[in-house]
Amino acid sequence: MTPPGARAGEDAEDLDVEEVLALVRNSNGDHLPDPAARSEGGETGSAHTHRPDPSARPGTRHRATPWPEARALAERAGRDAVRAARREPVSAPLDTALGLTLAAPLDALTDLPSFDTSAMDGWAVCGPAPWHVRDEGVLAGHAAPPSLTDGEAVRIATGARIPPDTTAVLRSEHGRTDDKGRLYATRDVVPGQDIRPRGQECRTGDQLLAVGTLVTPAVLGLAAAAGYDAVTAVPRARAEVLVLGDELLTQGRPHDGLIRDALGPMLPPWLRALGAEVTAVRRIRDDADALYQAVTASDADVILTTGGTAAGPLDHVHPTLRGIGAELLVDGVKVRPGHPMLLARTRPAQHLVGLPGNPLAAVSGLLTLAEPLLRTLAARPAPEPYTMPLRDAVHGHPHDTRLVPVVLRGDEAVPLHYNGPAMLRGIAAADALAVVPPGGAGPGQEAELLDLPWASAGIGVCFT
Repeated sequence: MTPPGARAGEDAEDLDVEEVLALVRNSNGDHLPDPAARSEGGETGSAHTHRPDPSARPGTRHRATPWPEARALAERAGRDAVRAARREPVSAPLDTALGLTLAAPLDALTDLPSFDTSAMDGWAVCGPAPWHVRDEGVLAGHAAPPSLTDGEAVRIATGARIPPDTTAVLRSEHGRTDDKGRLYATRDVVPGQDIRPRGQECRTGDQLLAVGTLVTPAVLGLAAAAGYDAVTAVPRARAEVLVLGDELLTQGRPHDGLIRDALGPMLPPWLRALGAEVTAVRRIRDDADALYQAVTASDADVILTTGGTAAGPLDHVHPTLRGIGAELLVDGVKVRPGHPMLLARTRPAQHLVGLPGNPLAAVSGLLTLAEPLLRTLAARPAPEPYTMPLRDAVHGHPHDTRLVPVVLRGDEAVPLHYNGPAMLRGIAAADALAVVPPGGAGPGQEAELLDLPWASAGIGVCFT
């Protein structure tokens, strides 16, 4: 079944990895926004763009975007940024390539295995038993051993080169010797048994992995086995985090109206798990000029701000975006928590994601706007949406989608408590977030699940 809010109908486009990679390799500017399509205010016209009204009073809220449409807009913004940036593939050493996307096929540089090898510890034997055992054995990593003759055997280690004319490998547990040192088999010997023949896994030139494959630990192992020192990949998007607020402490316990900054420690590893390179984490006081300077000086592909997206006297994100002529793509989303999140195009190849200041609301903004944007910049395919029945009822907002932390138990998703906008206790124990439609969901009702990056991608080690 289609999960609630999984797609935005005609407003959503499936991510075409081949198209994105082609743009990374061959961008020529043909797909850049047409300057003639810009309005007098310097904004690119779009049927899906919620543009600021020049006559609106500062602080006026614009129509919030439905949650599925907001995700589709973030994905589309990533496509536009790829076209504008003209990013070239990079050669990434294996120790830095985890989490990247292949921009060229991984073709075998050699046969695997590149010579006949023993699959077991035991004896390489030639002809029928009994066998006379040579004094010297064959170990892995050594040059080719001399040929065997009928009635001859030699001790051999797993991974060692098979001597020419070997009939089979007899496992250690399947052989015995008599008092004269002759070797016998305790079960039938089948020609070729426990020998890995050259080219069993692949031949030179075979395509092992296609363009668009996510580099996981297993991919790194395969690339190394196939003779690679580096892979050709889509470069990481550069992300800069601006943590806003006078009330934030970086160490110690909260006191005297000051609170600990939870987002500064949380966002960078989360962004790395989404495939980004975090270039800086800056703490900015509640000062409009300081925020303006930080945003305009940033050369990151994606800027993320925390807090300041509402309309209060110390909320400087909207005025800063107006001041630099940014294009507001999403200005508020119909989702709880995280309603005042936003997405803006600050330059043709640069975007700003404004996250709410409350921690769980910021997580909502990450998964709603930052994840589709960064996934598209990384040329990763969209995860297949899936649903699970909820074990318990979940209250819903009358009009907005709710994102609720859940743990997965068997074939059910169990909603967690402590799911308020300022709370992290629920999400810290969660396996996923359940997408609850307006009005709520009853026990047993199917709900779409958003996996957390360390639970879904299998690349949690790229946090570091």
